[in-house]
Formats: sequence, structure tokens, C-alpha cells
Amino acid sequence: MTEILPPCPECSSSFTYQVDMLFNCPECGHEWSSEIADGQSEVRDAVGNILADGDTVTVIKDLKVKGSSQVVKVGTKVRGIRLVDGDHDIDCKVPGIGQMGLKSQFVKKVAE
Repeated sequence: MTEILPPCPECSSSFTYQVDMLFNCPECGHEWSSEIADGQSEVRDAVGNILADGDTVTVIKDLKVKGSSQVVKVGTKVRGIRLVDGDHDIDCKVPGIGQMGLKSQFVKKVAE
């Protein structure tokens, strides 16, 4: 899996790597936060695409609905997501199930 990481803001090196919530540059030794300038962190899907409010995503794994016998099936398309802070970083309305929260690691962005 290849991730597209930002270049180093100090030396513009493209050889950056990420450790937890920090980006590191092996050439100049600079470390910086992965937070965006406005204070909100990026939310990425299972393959590394950046998600935004209003995007359409598909579920990449069967997900059991907590407190119910229902299952969100693989390939379910969810339109108009909303990004939120917390453990489940996507609020959405899943067709046939209703309003629920999803983790971004179990979805993939759809190019419309």
C-alpha cells in the first residue's frame, strides 16, 4: 500500500514517513504534526484517499450493526457522508439500515 505523504516543510524532501501522529524527515530530522492548519485532522479511507463532507463511499467489509441482527454488506454505497470527531469518524445514513457512525478504515471513496 503506497501512501502519499506531504513533503518536508523545512527541506522539501519527499522521503517523509509517519510515526503515530507525527511526520518525520530522514534527511533534515524535522518532525511536524499531521494536523491541518485549521486544527482539524485529515480523515483517510482504507486505501489512503482523503475524505471530505458530502463524499460517496462504499463499505469494504461486512459490518455487524451493534445492538441488532442486521449487517451492512460489502459494497454498500453510502452517499453524503459527514465527518465528525471521535472513534467513528463518519456520520451517514446507510440505505436499508438508517443513521449510523462508521470508521473510515472500513470504507473506500468512490469516484463519481
